[in-house]
Amino acid sequence: MTPSRRQAKIVRDIQPIGEKQIHGVTFDGKLVWFARDDELVAFDPDTEEVVRRQPVPGATAGTAFDGEHIYQIAGAEILVVRPSDGRIVRRLAAPGGGLPSGMAWADGHLWIGHFREAKIHKVDAKTGAVVKTLTSDRFVTGVSCVDGALWYGASHDGKPSELRRLSADGSVEEVLEVPVESISGVERAGDGFWCGGEKGHLRFVRA
Repeated sequence: MTPSRRQAKIVRDIQPIGEKQIHGVTFDGKLVWFARDDELVAFDPDTEEVVRRQPVPGATAGTAFDGEHIYQIAGAEILVVRPSDGRIVRRLAAPGGGLPSGMAWADGHLWIGHFREAKIHKVDAKTGAVVKTLTSDRFVTGVSCVDGALWYGASHDGKPSELRRLSADGSVEEVLEVPVESISGVERAGDGFWCGGEKGHLRFVRA
């Protein structure tokens, strides 16, 4: 089945802290959190101000929120971080076999993208065990799962940047074409998506 295609509009485009690369994005209902090399940054979209910066060594890919804690990929590990003070309360092994490139939490599981392998793994958030793997035909550059809908960012492969919604079997059901150079981290929020981008850009896009 041919997926439906729509053009996305960039509603907001912000550089919260310089041009350093954003590696993962999540939203806790009030603050947008993103990984930036060795730290987690909390950004208030209402005031457009950075309100918190917490050291997290190796935080270079994939950020997710489960309603209480932030999950952050750091090298070969997934760190479970208390957002109030940055304390790491638990660690589990990240799925191997490639470069992690996105993460989302939903119903006790983590959805973890692998960049050039073009895969998304469904992982038990308590044990780290891989319970399912979906395969893409494009590089995976961010993952979001909201209300049962799994979305991922696709870019960095010489093609236009896209946000894609998947069916349960991994087939693409919907595509939003995003007029940006790159997507690095994705999180659904309300009627749109927060997306990391090139040179430290944080954007809110919607269809």
